[in-house]
Amino acid sequence: MPASPAASSDSPADSPAERPRPDAEGRPGLAGFRTRPVSFVRRSGRLTDRQKRMWETRRDAYLIDVPRAVARTSVDPAWVLDAEAVFGRTAPLTVEIGSGMGDAVVEAATTDPERDHLAVEVYEPGLANTIANADRAAAEQGREGLSNLRLVQANATELLETALPAGAVDELWVFFPDPWHKSRHHKRRLVTAEFAALAARVLRPGGTLRLATDWAEYAAQMLEVLDAHPALDNAHGAGGAAPRFERRVLTSFERKAHRAGRTITDLTYVRR
Repeated sequence: MPASPAASSDSPADSPAERPRPDAEGRPGLAGFRTRPVSFVRRSGRLTDRQKRMWETRRDAYLIDVPRAVARTSVDPAWVLDAEAVFGRTAPLTVEIGSGMGDAVVEAATTDPERDHLAVEVYEPGLANTIANADRAAAEQGREGLSNLRLVQANATELLETALPAGAVDELWVFFPDPWHKSRHHKRRLVTAEFAALAARVLRPGGTLRLATDWAEYAAQMLEVLDAHPALDNAHGAGGAAPRFERRVLTSFERKAHRAGRTITDLTYVRR
């Protein structure tokens, strides 16, 4: 989801590599950390009272404790996620990158209990809202929480690069990533040739990558880099868009895009 104007960099080391600096406590050694720009900026958005309550009382039920490298959203490269241990079973795993307020992943976890779902998000308000929605959806079914949903607060590229085992993911979702529409910010876009390689690494053979964007120029970039990867097949032919993914819930963000007259492009790729 596009970044808001109110933003601050992830302390200590989420600024672009061309401006390396010590952290707030003056600790050295960050010049080699995150040599690529990240696709987000850390926000200082405040939690609502409801979100704060859910974050303080229920996050341990959903949030995976990720060992950090340096920054608060970094991932220790030695850490590997054991999905079977986390979920207590072996099941197909869906990972949503940039889950936002959790609308899509909560709906998916509620309606598809035989599948495990991992939501990856950096912003606490979104994570807290996801927890609240998950508990409410579970309560409507007479359950206490959604046992097939877990959350990770982390930089997605680091998670894909080292934390998820190769071939561990059945479906990978990227819905409405920040388009970073200014040319000088294109380097921050999530979906690049590097991302294509990371997606191919974590997807099992036959696994599915699903994307959606309301920014036509970004859709063209997605098609270019994903069609070019030898391990990813466009399910609708080279350069082809997919029908709208029926399991992607219609969010307020997507409605806003429709009202603004922007075309939504869905893409689907299958891992060879």
